[in-house]
Amino acid sequence: MIFLLYLAKSLTIRMNFLKKQTNRSLFLNLWSHLSRRRHKQFFLLLTLMFITSIAEVVSIGAVLPFLGVLTAPEQVYQHPLIQPVNQLFSINTPDQLILPLSVFFIVSALFAGAVRLTLLYVATRFSYAIGADLSINIYNRTLYQDYEKHASRNSSEVIDGVITKTNIVIGGVVTPMLTLISSIVIIMAIIATLFVIDPVIALAVLLGFGLLYLGVIFYTRNRIIENGKIIASQSKQMVKSLQEGLGGIRDVLIDGSQQFYCDLYRKADLPLRRASGDNEFISAAPRYAMEALGMMVIAVIAYSMTLREEGLSTAIPILGALALGAQKLLPVLQQAYSSYSKLKGSSPSLKSTLFLLDQSLPRYALKPKNSHSMGEITFEREIRLKNINFHYVADRSGSNTSQVLKNVNLTLTKGSRIGFMGTTGSGKSTLLDIIMGLLHPVSGEVIIDGQPVTSENRRSWQMHIAHVSQNIYLSDGSIEENIAFGISREKIDHQQVRLAAKQAKIAEVVDGWQEGYQTLVGERGMKLSGGQKQRIGIARALYKRADVLVFDEATSALDNETERAIMESIENLGRGVTVFMIAHRLTTLEQCDQIVKLGKGNQVYTGTFQEMISDGSK
Repeated sequence: MIFLLYLAKSLTIRMNFLKKQTNRSLFLNLWSHLSRRRHKQFFLLLTLMFITSIAEVVSIGAVLPFLGVLTAPEQVYQHPLIQPVNQLFSINTPDQLILPLSVFFIVSALFAGAVRLTLLYVATRFSYAIGADLSINIYNRTLYQDYEKHASRNSSEVIDGVITKTNIVIGGVVTPMLTLISSIVIIMAIIATLFVIDPVIALAVLLGFGLLYLGVIFYTRNRIIENGKIIASQSKQMVKSLQEGLGGIRDVLIDGSQQFYCDLYRKADLPLRRASGDNEFISAAPRYAMEALGMMVIAVIAYSMTLREEGLSTAIPILGALALGAQKLLPVLQQAYSSYSKLKGSSPSLKSTLFLLDQSLPRYALKPKNSHSMGEITFEREIRLKNINFHYVADRSGSNTSQVLKNVNLTLTKGSRIGFMGTTGSGKSTLLDIIMGLLHPVSGEVIIDGQPVTSENRRSWQMHIAHVSQNIYLSDGSIEENIAFGISREKIDHQQVRLAAKQAKIAEVVDGWQEGYQTLVGERGMKLSGGQKQRIGIARALYKRADVLVFDEATSALDNETERAIMESIENLGRGVTVFMIAHRLTTLEQCDQIVKLGKGNQVYTGTFQEMISDGSK
């Protein structure tokens, strides 16, 4: 218990030191993101570490009687501590001690090895379980962030954090930390045992090896940290170059720009590999020097002990125990140093990981999908936009763009068909994003049936909405899975899928394929035409059975006849469904009850299709 308190105090001092260096306690922050289950497992692992240290002490201690009975059996036989053994096994002569002490030495060595192997297995499983927790937590928190955050940062940063940085944290922080703790426990147990055997020699060994490792740490610490920063920054660049090169493969092939993206990847990959290799060498190099030094120390100890008055027969058991202790101590010292080096080198990646882990979750995130406990919004009458103002953040300095929307006031009746028109950049899509709760106005309110949309009830409002964009995202799955997007296969309503496909005028095409609705679309729908993608996107919105449908140029890739047929299907849904539409062709808005035009100078005009035509808005 005293040792546990000492270890906890040592770890606290180390964490406080890190906090002074980085203005935040990295390890405590990481600890706070672990579940209670992992906390309990950690303390169980600590218990296993102490059992391992006891096993090591027993295996070292077993050398003394074993070698003693081989070199001076009479002295061992007469030793007071052996008398209970003599009585237990009815041993009457010194020679009869050789077998039981040999068996005891073998069993203790096997037990120590088995416990060390168990500790390695449990610690490794624990480390990678933590890695899975962190990766899942980052992905979960990232998906729940506001649309504005997703739009303002590069996805390569998130992907790098979820996959690459998390792997670095496993191999460079969690596993080394566990190894460092277990190494400290075992080192202290071995040193304590050696002190019992011979205090002077044990102190000399501790100071000699300890000072050498401290010297190496002092000499290499800055290099390790710099390499860690290179690894953290370049890993993100590697993911970015892969995303850009593979994501735009059509343009890359047409432009012949393969070499450009290969060079981008090379510029990130080579420094990362060099820094990783450099840190690996720094963490492993002292081992070889220490092994040679250890052999020299053992030789000096052996020579000095033969000069003692007790003679060689007395020295051999002690020398054997010291040699075994040193043989066990050197690898553990190297593990401790290597773990420390990895911890230092991985701290920049840990900071990046913790930044993603510290993303806040909205209050509704832990609620059931259909729960309205955070504030239910019903939509029976109208949507009112009151004094809506909005502008984007332009650059990294935080300066803002010119205002996109200014004092927008609109009333949109349920069941109506409302078109939005305006020049590029006038704010049509931005206004719809605000209505859908994806963007938050700088000022003003979106009011549903007299109830303002807030962060508390925004999720409830979004459950009324289905959205179809111009660029449809399709997962690398089947037609059915893409129509019932975000629903597990066993929960898909097959009848509803076919009805939505029929309404979107894609059912006839799908039925003509050999695999039908199980046809794989390929990554990002590469096996489909642009018009087929858009119709699947429309079917996806109709499958949701939402009472607000938002079409953001969702029919731009369709021919006039198909577009007209889809619009008729949507009209047949009845006036219980409200439709908002930004159209590529103005004629698409002909059947709209109301058209909202966003003009220059943040002006907003409303009217019928004929009124817009008469005003020259084509």
